Formats: sequence, structure tokens, C-alpha cells
Amino acid sequence: MPNANEETPSSALSQAQQRAVSELLRVAPVADDLARRFQEAGFSLALVGGSVRDALLGRLGNDLDFTTDARPEDVLKIVRPWADAVWEVGIAFGTVGVQKEAHVGGAVRAFQIEITTYRSEAYDRTSRKPEVSYGDSIEEDLVRRDFTVNAMAVALPEKEFIDPHGGLHDLAACLLRTPGTPEESFSDDPLRMMRAARFAAQLDFEVASEVVAAMKDMAGRLEIVSAERVRDELNKLILSAHPRKGLTLLVDTGLADHVLPELPALRLESDEHHRHKDVYDHTLIVLEQAMALEADGPDLTLRLAALLHDIGKPRTRRFEQDGRVSFHHHEVVGAKMTKKRMTALKYSNELVKDVSHLVELHLRFHGYGSGEWTDSAVRRYVRDAGPLLGRLHKLTRSDCTTRNKRKAATLSRAYDGLEERIAELQEREELDSIRPDLDGNQIMEILGIRPGPEVGKAYKHMLELRLENGPMERDAAVTALKVWWAEQG
Repeated sequence: MPNANEETPSSALSQAQQRAVSELLRVAPVADDLARRFQEAGFSLALVGGSVRDALLGRLGNDLDFTTDARPEDVLKIVRPWADAVWEVGIAFGTVGVQKEAHVGGAVRAFQIEITTYRSEAYDRTSRKPEVSYGDSIEEDLVRRDFTVNAMAVALPEKEFIDPHGGLHDLAACLLRTPGTPEESFSDDPLRMMRAARFAAQLDFEVASEVVAAMKDMAGRLEIVSAERVRDELNKLILSAHPRKGLTLLVDTGLADHVLPELPALRLESDEHHRHKDVYDHTLIVLEQAMALEADGPDLTLRLAALLHDIGKPRTRRFEQDGRVSFHHHEVVGAKMTKKRMTALKYSNELVKDVSHLVELHLRFHGYGSGEWTDSAVRRYVRDAGPLLGRLHKLTRSDCTTRNKRKAATLSRAYDGLEERIAELQEREELDSIRPDLDGNQIMEILGIRPGPEVGKAYKHMLELRLENGPMERDAAVTALKVWWAEQG
């Protein structure tokens, strides 16, 4: 696979090329088959962008990106007889989606394929959607790509490596640069500034100084991009292996002021006696500690809660007369701020509800102390957390960033104790589904009343008794209900 660049490749580049050949041979059955079909129809096809980058990194998956000189209507004619499924969702932007199963290495693998016509896309000063125009050459297509490491291609089926902007060299240097000037690239699509932070976090790459400078100068341009596109990039960044790196870049360049202004607001100036932690740095540590507790891969709900758990602190900070700094009720204020910000970023109602609820609950454990909670308090803790209990455990543990080893050990033991008590109560009382000992129908039958507000009040009273005292025998529950009903007059 020859390199179009004339520079002598380093050993790192040679190894990268060897990995790429190996990866491309792995997917060759489906890629070559598709390329021959385009060739027979008189068109060119090349593997491009992230697929080439990932092949060079030795991590090419089943998602393949191709580019072609064929227009979308021609692409459809070529792929429909060949593909297992075809999607036209992105056809307005020149992209046709395809699913194809193929035998690779003795196993059947399902490939998700996107084929995009050579294109250039740019925003005008007020548009929230890119205007698409088609190009006629792969070189024209590559120069419009976001970063040089994503501006490489492999022409198929001959497997000619095309790298007009030195992407291979930048890949070996772990560097993010733009094919043209950063200003031109970010003018074409301001979301690329977010993508710089996202790729830095995903790949653990550095961003070239001129790119960072342009991000600072043009941060306000992000305002024209839709909230949904910004949210999607933010999610990829947060779910990456190195989110701190990307988030720090967002804050340092001013992009966070337009995406998640609550994050840079955590950079509270320290009081003269330095009696409170750097809330911003604490937040990033909590995020990383929460990540370390993930058992089944990246958890967006947990990571968002860790990132946002203290955003109420700037609004609630008070300097007390004794010199202390307080943040009373910052969890309640933070939950409201979380809901507002996530709603603005067009997150789903369910995710907004879950993350804001975790933010609101993240301090509850600190009332536990050395284990003096009653069984009733433990039941209420479980009831209030509901299905988020596992995540609340992880968030609460992650929120301990003290350097005082004795204090950290004490907090850890206390939470161990709480989890043990929860497990014991769950075994005895099925805490996961706490309900009154009498349901609505039984309440109506016992009290001789019809459906209405009184049934709801009675049900709530019986639930409070259940939480306070644990399970009751039926006779005791009936007696308690009748006593309460008599008190209602």
C-alpha cells in the first residue's frame, strides 16, 4: 500500500502502515466486493476518514466509511441489489447507509457501511444546517475534512493510499491539525471545534497550537450549530477514555461557555485562606473516579451526574462569619440547573430526570455518619433512589476526593456499612419494590369508599407506615388503616 507522501516514513509510520494492511485485508471481502461493483458501474470508491485512521491504529471495527464520485441516486442503484438493508436517512447530505453480512475469517460479520459522495459543506453566518454541494475529486473531498488524521483515503480495490495533507505523520505524532487553515475549517462547520475536543479525548491526542488559537477566537461561532449536534459530540467526548482532556480543552478555549457554561463556572476563585476545594478540579476527579467504578462499559447517566453534581455550588456559596465557606442546598439548586441545561441540549426526558435526580441525591449519604440511621431512613434512601441506587452508590463513593487518607477510609467504611444494611433489608423486605401492605382496592373495600382523593391519602399513609415500621401483618395493617380513617373525622 504505497504512501502518496514523499517523506521517508519513520518506524512508527511503517508499523502503522503494516497494521493498516492487516486491518484492510480483514475487511477486504466486503470492501473489495463493493469496490468492484462501483468500478463496473464506472465510478471510484475509497475507504476514507475515521475508517482509515482506525485501520492505521489497528482498531478498525465493523463500521466502514467510503467516499465516491457517484451521486446518491447512482449509489442506490449499485448497492440495492447487493446490500442486506439500505437507509436513505442521510441522503440529503449525500450519504447512503448500508448493512451487509460477510464471511470474514471463518465467521459471519455484519458491517454497517456509509457511502458518501465527494462533497464540500459549509455554513452561512446564520444557518444551523450545512449546505451540501458535491465535488468531483477525492482531493477536493479530503481538503474539506475536519482533521488531517481523518483526511486519508485508500482507493479500492487497488488499495492505493492517499494522504495529501500528512495525516499519517500527524497520526504517528498523535497530533490534531486541519487540512487547510483552522479558520477555514471551522467556518465551514463550527462543530469541528467540538470534534477537536472529542478526538483529543477519544484518541488521547494533542491539538495543534494554531487549532487551539482558532478555537478560542471562533468559539462564539458554535452558537449557529443545532443543540442536537452539539449534544451528540458532547456525549462522545464524555463517554471517551480521556474525557478530562476534552473537557479541559472546551473550558480553556471558551467553547464550554456556549455548551456547558456551568462547568467553567466551577472555577471559583479561592478564598484568601484556601478553605474550600477547587470545585472544578474536584469535579473532574469525581468523573474519573466514577469511571473507575463502571462495570459494564461507559455509563452516560453516571458520567453526566458526576460532571454536574456540584454545579449548584457557585450560586449557593456563602462566606460565613467564622471564615468557613458553605454551599447550603447546592444539591437542590444543582438538580434544577441540571434539568435546565440538559433540556436545552435536547436530552431525552428520561435521561434528564435520572441525572438531575442523582444530582439531588448525591449528598444524602452524608447524613449517615457512623451508621446511626434507622431502618426507616435506610428504606427511604432506597425508595428515593429507586432504580438509580447502583449509580447513586458509585456517585457517592466517587465524590470523596479528600487527600486525608484517614477521612477517606472512614467514609468508605461508613458507605460499606450502609450497603450491607441495604442488602440485609432487601433480603428481608424486598426493598426494591416497597409498597403499602394494603393496595388501593383493599383500602376501598375495608373503608367502604369509592375511588377518589381519600384512597390516595390512605395509600400514602400506609406507605409511610411501611417505610417507618417495615412489613406489617394484614390484621395489623387493617387496624392501622381504620385508626387513621377514624382520625380523619
